[in-house]
Amino acid sequence: MLQNWSPVLTLRERIEKELLGNILPFWLRYSIDHERGGFYGQIANDLTINPLANKGLILNARILWTFSRAHKVYGDEPCLRTAQRAYDYLLQNFWDRDFGGVYWMVDCNGKPVETKKRIYGQAFTLYAMAEYASLSSDEGALQQAIALHRLIEQASHDSAHCGYFETYERDWTMAAEQRLSEVDMDEKKSMNTHLHMLEAYANLLRRWDDPLLRARLSELLQIFLGRIIDRNTHHLRMFFDEHWHDRSNRVSFGHDIEGSWLICEAAEVLNDLGMLEEAKNEAVEMAHAVCEQALDSDGGVLYESSGNEIVDSDKHWWPQAEAVVGFLNAYELSGRDYFLKATERTWSFIENCIVDHQFGEWYSKISRDGIPSNDKPKVDAWKCPYHNSRCCFELMERLDRLAKQTRA
Repeated sequence: MLQNWSPVLTLRERIEKELLGNILPFWLRYSIDHERGGFYGQIANDLTINPLANKGLILNARILWTFSRAHKVYGDEPCLRTAQRAYDYLLQNFWDRDFGGVYWMVDCNGKPVETKKRIYGQAFTLYAMAEYASLSSDEGALQQAIALHRLIEQASHDSAHCGYFETYERDWTMAAEQRLSEVDMDEKKSMNTHLHMLEAYANLLRRWDDPLLRARLSELLQIFLGRIIDRNTHHLRMFFDEHWHDRSNRVSFGHDIEGSWLICEAAEVLNDLGMLEEAKNEAVEMAHAVCEQALDSDGGVLYESSGNEIVDSDKHWWPQAEAVVGFLNAYELSGRDYFLKATERTWSFIENCIVDHQFGEWYSKISRDGIPSNDKPKVDAWKCPYHNSRCCFELMERLDRLAKQTRA
């Protein structure tokens, strides 16, 4: 148990040191575009800034979430100013004043260059606005999040087969190509979008208990438990047609372990005891599968498999962050010591191999033999402070809870 395994007793201190000494200071110091507004769209590993890079919705929304949460935890004024900057930039440059919703990409000066309405991006914006809304008595951010929820429901919800379609044109007509990115399949429904819809709706429900929102969050959780999670392998199925027929045989270990704790969070917010028990049981099985199949000897988590064979052995930053949370969640639920050991092993791997001790923040990915990838920037449309900061916030809260249980 916790009191008998000394390395974990210092884990919270190590995590907070990383958050306050590296992650948050990096973004506060380097990411803010003082000349053109908002945040730089690309920064290389060696801190070379590309001031002309396009600025992505996901980057801006995740910065908003990160610094909203940081201010909530620490009451730090620079964090609040950064959250306000991100919120203002979203409204001024990403919000579509004609059709509603948010654009996918703007140029370095804040002009729209990719106007598609990807539901994944709408979800992250809603998630971040709901977090920001909790900082202030100003109802504006909450009303923006509610408006976005209603747009998503009106345009994207599949009333026939449940769930949400992926991609729309600027005017909310369905796009011919549905894929989220060049590495995704061109299918009408994906695990990834639904996972972050689940997360976003749970965050909004904490602040606005609406019957339709509650019903849709319940539906999303049922989709995960009944369709997306393969209850035989305990992996997430990744792509589907509109009838929920499985279209992929790939396994994303990072999404598996992330999903394992997010389904528990959603069930807790819903306060549905039946689904909560089911989610908790499945979360332990999912975490066990990742431990068995993807946890490398150095504590790092491999990226992807297909047909029981590893097809991508790189170690990306975000699955490591999600794994530490998912393993600790599984320990809280099961009391199995090997999950606690996996938590510490993966955090040690992050400290030793993923953290860039020369230039700051985390490498986007390293090869299995430990070589950082220089073709992946430190900051870009996808490389943001959300996974690693959220990991720290979650771990600190959970370790505090475990410490109280130990002292009781």
